[in-house]
Amino acid sequence: MLNSKLKPPWIGKELPAAAAAVVDNDSSSSVQSDDDISLWNSSRLARYVKAGQYRKAVECFRQMQQQHKGMVPDQFAYVQVLNACARLRALEEGKHIHAQLVQRDCESDIYLGNSLIDMYAKCGSIEDAWKVFNGMQTRNVVTWSAMIMGCAKCWQGRKALALFQQMQEEDVEPNSVTFVGVLNACASVAALEDGRRVHEQILRSGCESNVFVGSSLINMYVKCGSIEDAWRVFKRIPRPDLVCWNSVILGFGRYGQAEKALEVFQQMQCKGLQPVPVTFVAALNACASLGVLKVGQHLHTQIVQNGFQSNVFVGNSLIDMYAKCGSIEDAWRVFNRMPTRDVISWNTMIVGCVNCGQGEKALQLYQQLQSEGMLQADSVTFVGAFNACASIGALEQGRRIHLQTIQSGCESDVFVGSSLLNMYAKCGSIEDARKVFDRMPIRDVVAWNAMIVGYVKCGLEQEALVLSDKMQQEGVEPNPVTFVWILNACASIGALEEGRHIEEQIIHSGYQSDVFLSTSLIDMYAKCGSIDNAWRVFNKMPSRTVVAWNAMILGLVRCGKGEMALELFQQMQQEEGLEPDPISFVGALNACASIAALAEGRNIEKQIIHHGCESDVFVGNSLVDMYAKCGSIDDAWRVFSSMTILDVVSWTAMLQGYQMWEYRRCLEGVQQHDHT
Repeated sequence: MLNSKLKPPWIGKELPAAAAAVVDNDSSSSVQSDDDISLWNSSRLARYVKAGQYRKAVECFRQMQQQHKGMVPDQFAYVQVLNACARLRALEEGKHIHAQLVQRDCESDIYLGNSLIDMYAKCGSIEDAWKVFNGMQTRNVVTWSAMIMGCAKCWQGRKALALFQQMQEEDVEPNSVTFVGVLNACASVAALEDGRRVHEQILRSGCESNVFVGSSLINMYVKCGSIEDAWRVFKRIPRPDLVCWNSVILGFGRYGQAEKALEVFQQMQCKGLQPVPVTFVAALNACASLGVLKVGQHLHTQIVQNGFQSNVFVGNSLIDMYAKCGSIEDAWRVFNRMPTRDVISWNTMIVGCVNCGQGEKALQLYQQLQSEGMLQADSVTFVGAFNACASIGALEQGRRIHLQTIQSGCESDVFVGSSLLNMYAKCGSIEDARKVFDRMPIRDVVAWNAMIVGYVKCGLEQEALVLSDKMQQEGVEPNPVTFVWILNACASIGALEEGRHIEEQIIHSGYQSDVFLSTSLIDMYAKCGSIDNAWRVFNKMPSRTVVAWNAMILGLVRCGKGEMALELFQQMQQEEGLEPDPISFVGALNACASIAALAEGRNIEKQIIHHGCESDVFVGNSLVDMYAKCGSIDDAWRVFSSMTILDVVSWTAMLQGYQMWEYRRCLEGVQQHDHT
């Protein structure tokens, strides 16, 4: 039990007159007795803690002990100073105070024990919190709540849930603080079903309308992936606070409902609530997802009006929004005006430049970051730099950055490793890519895919197929990206049996309805000469994109079925209502060329002009080729001479057309001579 001197004599009573006179005065001249001095000091501590002056509270406690060595601080003083230590994360100071309590045999006191648990948990020393908890002979709901909250904060969500269960088995009724702690625990381990059971208890207890419990419920449902449940809880809270609004806005944005996120943001403002930086961050992220530049610019104006433009998190989100909306100049302006930048600011700008096709500027930014030396590049920085090198084929610069990743210890990071080998592959150094791949301690599906893609792009399709087999032998499950590139490899080398085996794997993995995989299967079967299998896959597709129709049209042309290809081209437009794209026109023109359908080719040229595709170089080349093969050399020359861009294919098509025209003239001359 507590020493009598530690018991606050004023609990449940008015303050003694002498103490009351000096509560708001730092001078102790009017304090007479030791009890008055102790009470006065405790009141000063409480005042500092209430005002958020935690450092002053700790200093006040030290002074109290130094100036009045014979006086023992009361329970209230210890509770207040432990609270201050918790807020300051002052673990060593807290341990020193704990040692005093042990020396005075006070640590088992329920109030001090609760404060010790809270202090240790907030300082991140959950093991010490457990020791205090296990040593307490008596526990109340505050004790259990503090321990549950501490476990949740220290990423021991499962232990927090077990504690909650044990607490109820011991017939301790949870309160609103308990529910907040256990909901945070559910959120930390994505325990949706546990969270739903806790929600049922909350409804029975009548605590759901409590704004703190409500916001914790919303947070739990959002982090567990059930935004619909979060929204239902939100709508039942009588007066949701800003935390609740922020949670649902972030939740809608996180789970692909960016439009709803912006709608809720607007509703919040209509209710008269002023957004804070985190609200603007959530709204800007939604704008970035939707690519709505005008809305993002309007938000930027609001941010300036609210004085948040210097907030680094808001600045980073503005850069990201502008870059993803395609306005890299605005992103640069925000970046250059930021009074302080963290490494995320630099990373966001580097990635934005890469995604907007400014690889060289991205590398300049990376070099500037390294030369200034103020901030340490992290794994995201290196990923951005490698992607920049890959985008412009900067192999030597990529090698220098590779050395820097080794020096920084980031080479073993799986994302850095994947970007590094992707850079080497795209820069044509497949051997270096393989060396990086073989050294990676952990290889996820992204790393395997990067290596497979590298092999296919470098014309090493057989190596890609061997690697895909090894990938599965090592227990890494292929994803749709893996299958698409393996099918491309099969198509390139005519590996029909391997392609059939890949289709079986796709069905086994449950990806058979993926439109991109079905399109790749059609392409593979057509290129391997199995047009019947291509038709089978095409006809089974529940929905078809223009890309799928194009693959089938080109496949039919490749297999010598030009008439069927033209029929499919017409069906795509007339029955499915799909607009042809340049590839569709290339397929249709190739079909006309293969069966010398000149009249149909002229009609298709009219369609090409109507759709504004005549300037496409591939369409132009196909038109030249079609007219030449159909014997209309004048039309071929007309199209050829009107093309603004001519490549080797254009010249080859035109030259072959002239050769065919000359051959036909010679053939006609021979036939006339023989007839004569």
